[in-house]
Amino acid sequence: MVDELAGRLAQDIAGPPAGRADPVGDPRRHALERLRVLAGVKEAVRHLEDQAARTAAANGAGYPEIGEAVGISRQGARRRWPGLTAHPAHGTTPDTHPGARESWPPPQSAPTTSC
Repeated sequence: MVDELAGRLAQDIAGPPAGRADPVGDPRRHALERLRVLAGVKEAVRHLEDQAARTAAANGAGYPEIGEAVGISRQGARRRWPGLTAHPAHGTTPDTHPGARESWPPPQSAPTTSC
């Protein structure tokens, strides 16, 4: 479907070469225009994926769910969208969560005495 659309767009963009009535007369030019169109489509889709990932995270989705939605692992989703979610992945505690710097549980403060 995308390939068909890209082919049609490339034909529209390239148009017939100067002095020629046949738009298919230059397959190299047509192939390059098709490649440019596909690159633009890929960039647009990636932008839409980024927006959807941010929206999903803002609505409570974690990296495991976001990764599954795009066919990558939780770690892959964390690499692609770092800082997208503020909470650890399901099934981890702060000390087992990648990047954790604090010990868990947090140290207890010494009891204070009042005079």
